[in-house]
Order: sequence, then C-alpha cells, then structure tokens
Amino acid sequence: MSFWNHVISVFRRKNLSDQRRGLLTSITEGIPANIIGNLLGGPILTIYVIFLGGTASDVGLVVAIPALANLVQLVAAFYIQRFTNRRLLLAVFAITHRTLWVATGLIPFLVTASLRVDVFIGMFLMSFVCASTSSVFWTSIIADMVPAQVRGRYFGIRNTIHWAVASISLLIGGQILQQLDERTAFVILYAVSALCTVWNAVELLRYPNLPFERSAASSSAALFGKPLKDKSYMKATLFIAGFILLQNIAIPLFSYVMLETLHLSKQWITIITTVQMVVTMFSYYYWGNMNARYATRTLLLWALPIIAVSCVLWAGIAFLPVILVLMLVNITLGIGLGGYNLLIFNFIIGDTPKSDRPMYVAVFSALTGATGFIGPLLGGWIYKQIEHGAYWLQSYGISMFIGIGLLALTAAVGPFVLKAAPEERHSFRGEEA
Repeated sequence: MSFWNHVISVFRRKNLSDQRRGLLTSITEGIPANIIGNLLGGPILTIYVIFLGGTASDVGLVVAIPALANLVQLVAAFYIQRFTNRRLLLAVFAITHRTLWVATGLIPFLVTASLRVDVFIGMFLMSFVCASTSSVFWTSIIADMVPAQVRGRYFGIRNTIHWAVASISLLIGGQILQQLDERTAFVILYAVSALCTVWNAVELLRYPNLPFERSAASSSAALFGKPLKDKSYMKATLFIAGFILLQNIAIPLFSYVMLETLHLSKQWITIITTVQMVVTMFSYYYWGNMNARYATRTLLLWALPIIAVSCVLWAGIAFLPVILVLMLVNITLGIGLGGYNLLIFNFIIGDTPKSDRPMYVAVFSALTGATGFIGPLLGGWIYKQIEHGAYWLQSYGISMFIGIGLLALTAAVGPFVLKAAPEERHSFRGEEA
C-alpha cells in the first residue's frame, strides 16, 4: 500500500473496531495539539517572550522549562498506581496544560509591563508540569492500545501527518507575524490556539478507557527500583542520556550560529529549517516501515550516527559554499531525527514490562530531561567563552568536534548497550520468514 493510501485509511471512521477507533483518535487528537505547539512554541515562543520584554536569559530559561518539567513524571508514575482512570487523568492534565499556555496570551492585556515576563514564566512552568504529567498517562494508554507488531508503521504514519501539520502551522504563524504588527499577530495566533484547545479536549475524551494493570511491586521503593535494576534498560537509557547531553551542546545552537556567526538572513534560516522539517516528516514514514522489519535498538544504532554526521558536516564550510553545506547538514539531521524521534518512543514502550511501564517511562524522561537541559546551557557557555576566538572554531569547529565525539561514543558504546535482546531478534526473523 502506498504512503497516501496509508494516510487516507487511518481517517476512515466507518466500521472501525474500538481499537482502531482509538488509533484514529491518537492521530486526530495530535493535530490540534501540534497546531498549538507550533503557533505558540518554537521560534514564535522566543519572539513572544521578547515581545513581553524578556531578555536572552529569559528566553533561555523558558526554552529549558519543558526538559526540566520531565522530572515530575517520577511523581506521576507513582500516583498512576492509585488513580487508574488513565483517560480522565490524561484529559485533566492535558487540557490544563494547553489552557494555561493559551491563557498566557492575556498577559499583555491584564499584567503590568514590569511583571509580564515573570508571570509568563510562572504560567509556562505550571503548564509544562501538567504536560509532562499527562504524557505519563498518554504513553501508558498508547502502549496498551497499539499492537507491538504494527507500532513502527503506525507511528511512522502518525508522526508524518503530525509533522506535516507542524510544518504548515509554523510557516503560517511566521507569515502572520511578518505581515501584521506583533500585537495583532499574537491575538490571532492565540485565538486560533484557543479554538484548537477546545478541539483537542473533545478528542482527548474519545480515547478508550482501557483497564490498567497495576504493578506487582510491594512498595514505592520497589516500584522505583524496578527500572533501576533492569541492567539492559538502564545501560541503554544512560547511553541515550549521554548522547543527548553531548548533541545538545551543538544542535540547539545551530540557529544561533547561523544568525550570529554566519550572519545569514532570517529568510535563509527559515528556508533551511523548513527543509529539515520536510525531510524529517517523510523520514518518519520510512523509519516506521523499517521498524516493522528490524529491531528498534538495531535501528537506533543506524539513526544516532546520522545525527552525529550532521554535526561533522559543518566542517564543509571551510571549503564549500555555506548555504550548500547547511542544506546538507539539515537534510542529514532531518533523516537522523526522524529515526530517533520515532524509535526512542518505541524503545521506551517496547522494552518495558506492561505493569511497570509508567515508572520505566518516568525514569527515562527524568534522566534524558536532565541532560537535555544541561546540554544547551553548556553549549551556550562554550560559545560565550570563544566569542573572541578563531572564526573557524565559532562557525563550525564546535559542531564538528561534537559530531566526532558523538560518532566515537556511538561506535565505542552503542553496539554493547543497544544490542537487541535474543527474543527480539527472534521475533523479527520470524516475521520476515
């Protein structure tokens, strides 16, 4: 079946079983969620913080909040054992998250100028604490709902659709900001996001309320200790957390280097970013199809070096046209991130026991969230230290060295910690047979 036939098939509502209806709900619910995330997040989030009177430090803090908020998942993983109505908890926390985020659009009308940034940071923090909490319940539901044998293909299609929505939303949001004055533009963006919040709430309540299998752990300490005692899982998680720490020294600052060091126009930066988003969108589908044939851990070993290579390719600036090199960098990064984003989710829901999955997800999110927060801060500090240093080091040197480090880390450690379990290798050989 072709890609577009897959896309059309998931939107047919008639004669669907409860399980298929749930799979469709997961796709449709994500559409308004992605519209909100891209009309209010990403580069538009930075512009809004500055519009409120924020400084570069304020922007850095705001961007770091979602990663920090992942730590709350450890608490949510404990309480899911007591309050097992996952659909209700998902709806409450997810709706609260988006309502609080959309409500920040009222700040210019209700808050004095001197307090606007502080109020925004407080509301944004509460919003993403709710978002992080809701993700525990969503992951638990979706893992039970999507059959293991079709996870790769299903999430490939789902992520492709959502990434297309995200790309279009960001481009439209950027045009609205460019064509109108900022105050009017933000009124429009927040109004559309408010409507999408209502749509998203309706879809959230359509998720099936599947029965929850409680953990057999005898105490909270035993529950927390289960993922920590799973040596295979923890080795892989610590490796991925380390990879994220190292890559986030460079990758989140790609746009900063393009703007401040290479002095590219905002138009070129937008075009280059759009190319990456389109490549990522289509790569989701193909990584998903490969995941139907190959083990998730095996494919991660293929995807992570591609991300590393995208950093090394910055060295091409030394002898090739800058735009050509940056296009190659972002195309490669799009391919790698498409694989990573899809596969890492399948890893945390596929390599975990059903009854203890919320705690496994929480431990993974807490560790990777912490390193995901530290990485950009460390990268910003490094770039500040070399701001008067050699041009080659500022323009491509840091990214190149990080890429080499990522390749070395993946080659030296990856094959040992991401080795597919015997039963997983056997299951894929059986499917291919």
